[in-house]
Amino acid sequence: MSKIKKAVLAYSGGLDTSVILKWLQDTYQCEVVTFTADVGQGEELEPARAKALKMGIKPENIYIDDMREEFVKDFVFPMFRANTVYEGEYLLGTSIARPLIAKRLIEIAKLTGAEAISHGATGKGNDQVRFELGAYALNPNIVVIAPWREWDLLSREKLMAYAEEAGIPVEMKHKQGGSPYSMDANLLHISFEGRHLEDPAAEAEESMWRWTVSPEAAPDQAEYLDIAYVKGDIVSLNGVAMTPAETLTRLNELGSKHGIGRLDLVENRYVGMKSRGCYETPGGTIMLKAHRAIESITLDREVAHLKDDLMPRYASMIYNGYWWSPERLALQTLIDHTQQNVNGWVRVKLYKGNVIVVGRDSSTDSLFDPGIATFEDDKGAYDQKDAAGFIKLNALRMRIAANLRNKV
Repeated sequence: MSKIKKAVLAYSGGLDTSVILKWLQDTYQCEVVTFTADVGQGEELEPARAKALKMGIKPENIYIDDMREEFVKDFVFPMFRANTVYEGEYLLGTSIARPLIAKRLIEIAKLTGAEAISHGATGKGNDQVRFELGAYALNPNIVVIAPWREWDLLSREKLMAYAEEAGIPVEMKHKQGGSPYSMDANLLHISFEGRHLEDPAAEAEESMWRWTVSPEAAPDQAEYLDIAYVKGDIVSLNGVAMTPAETLTRLNELGSKHGIGRLDLVENRYVGMKSRGCYETPGGTIMLKAHRAIESITLDREVAHLKDDLMPRYASMIYNGYWWSPERLALQTLIDHTQQNVNGWVRVKLYKGNVIVVGRDSSTDSLFDPGIATFEDDKGAYDQKDAAGFIKLNALRMRIAANLRNKV
């Protein structure tokens, strides 16, 4: 085991990371710096400071950072410019937060002179890959300590026994069996895994969902929302200018109210296993539908199709932890270039779990020409006789093949 003098721990203040903090002190005999990121999980984070202090962490070694604006502006918005969906359904709510946390871990390691970073991701999950690929991309010489791959505390009971022996407070909910789900939350989504959901045939319990009302219980009256775009990013809702974090917060409120954004998914994890998760992504679901709508009127056909071709590859890069890779950065440059003319507005109707596009326009960049598209007299703007030529040209190879078959 290499000698580590100082390590930065991604620290939530919960049972797992509190045990890791003590384990790092005992096993590596190193000074620990704690980092707690506020990415909009909706929890009070100051108790993490008190817990860290109680465990002997110096005040100057405790970092609690509000990263909500950076999270949405520099990670969520760029991802949605690509209309990113993994395996046809998942809006990557957990995946997209990890490169930001990895970035800040590396920054704090540099600030404090730490040689190592540490995280609480298990050896079964995707997050270990996302944290570590991000860290190595930003600092190739960083040492990563992943306790779940080193220690023998591989059950909840062993974790609690270690915590009680070490004097780490164990909350009553843990003693009584704890939450039935493993949850991760940020401004984009909340996820649920484990326990009841490990049976893929079992319907998720209604009591599990934290943000959204069920579509059945959503209001009977539809609500309309006007969304304005500049260069592919939302800049206002119903005429009110908002920051990126304010925008996503408001979209989450509206989506949750109308039962929008629930997902029950069996996904293919990076490590090879299939895993079932349930997700609530109300604001992101609205964003995806609306962004495609504004692109439908402002993007060239072949550019739009190229983006659709590249999107699954881009989604896999994010899911698999390659946010800081050269290929993702190169692809982002292309995506952002396509967004220069994605300006205008979209009107959506929110109703009982549905996001229904009911209007879209751009006063500066619309490629929709009603004079050509009309079913009425277009006064010669489109010569319908021209269609015969390109149909015959496109059919030529199939006609040749059919003639050959007919000779046999």
